[in-house]
Amino acid sequence: MPKMKTHKGAAGRFELTKKNKLKRRKAYYNHLLEKKSPGRKRRLKKYDYIAEGAEEKRMKRLLGVK
Repeated sequence: MPKMKTHKGAAGRFELTKKNKLKRRKAYYNHLLEKKSPGRKRRLKKYDYIAEGAEEKRMKRLLGVK
């Protein structure tokens, strides 16, 4: 059986925490920031976690986590 390779696109976007949760950046914080309110920009700066379920399972497989 060959080794499983890490999907580099996913590796750049997601990070595994100590408790095996997937951390990700929130969308809409890259451009057009002038029209967004300071509160909205503050919220978008924070990291979010991928909900447990099928999506998390798929992302972990891309990252090579069993």
